[in-house]
Amino acid sequence: MSADTELRAAPRMSFGRWAKTLGWRHAIVILAVLFALLPVTYIIGVALNPVGSLSSSCSPNKSGLEALGCMIIPSTVSFDNFTAIFSDPRLPYGVWFKNSVTIAVIGATLSTAMSAAAAFAFSRMRFTGRRPGLLALVLLQMFPQILAITAIFILMTKIGEVFPALGIGTTTGLILIYLGGSLGVNTYLVKGFFDTIPVEIDESAKIDGASHVRIFFTLILRLGAPILVVAFFVTFTFIFNELAIAGTLLPNTSNTTLAVGMQTYVSGNLQEWGLFAAGALLAALPMIAVFAVAQKHLVTGMTAGAVKG
Repeated sequence: MSADTELRAAPRMSFGRWAKTLGWRHAIVILAVLFALLPVTYIIGVALNPVGSLSSSCSPNKSGLEALGCMIIPSTVSFDNFTAIFSDPRLPYGVWFKNSVTIAVIGATLSTAMSAAAAFAFSRMRFTGRRPGLLALVLLQMFPQILAITAIFILMTKIGEVFPALGIGTTTGLILIYLGGSLGVNTYLVKGFFDTIPVEIDESAKIDGASHVRIFFTLILRLGAPILVVAFFVTFTFIFNELAIAGTLLPNTSNTTLAVGMQTYVSGNLQEWGLFAAGALLAALPMIAVFAVAQKHLVTGMTAGAVKG
């Protein structure tokens, strides 16, 4: 008897039994998907609303689901908000976007490289203070950077008096602060993955005369590519969306990051929610692009280092 014949011969499950065994699970999944899509749909509706308000114009006689749908889906669809954010010289969205992408790419690249070098040392070498040093890196990450904003501001002010290129109002200084903030987490994350790479590979390379530097660049980095992609993606997302430190070190709205600059759309007397929503949608494009390129390594990198630390 074929498989198709067996399926046809099997008794059909009743609706009540299906609802008790599988139906409630499907319902939970559908509700979770709708709950996740609701904010995104609402932002899209605000961005496409030419009125520039948080809600569309609804008739007074509408109520319930009709009123909710009227708030999410605008009565008139227009792309004027997307063109307006690039045409206002007072609020240079293009400059903010470029600064955020540049800072995020440079910061994530340098942080990943530094974390890989530190993780290799902690994973493959044995030296005095190895375990306390690794523990200190983890413990320092328990305190959020926002607690150190005052100290960071004073430190960067003093540094700017000696080295103006690294002080307040410079992207270089902001990148240096980001490097220190993400180094500990990335080092611990990458080390966990490097520990899963067999040590016999290093020993075999040493027999052939390879040094630690050659082993690191030719073997470990290639085998550890998945976790390096994860570290880059996490760091890129954090830097691109970070607000508090960027607002402290780059307060000038004409040459700041996207997260800081977009606050001007909805601050004070300027309440341009349509421009804000349009800018928020465009701001998601870099992270979507990075995720699309790195998605094949993300799952492997996030799970491979979890079995051995």
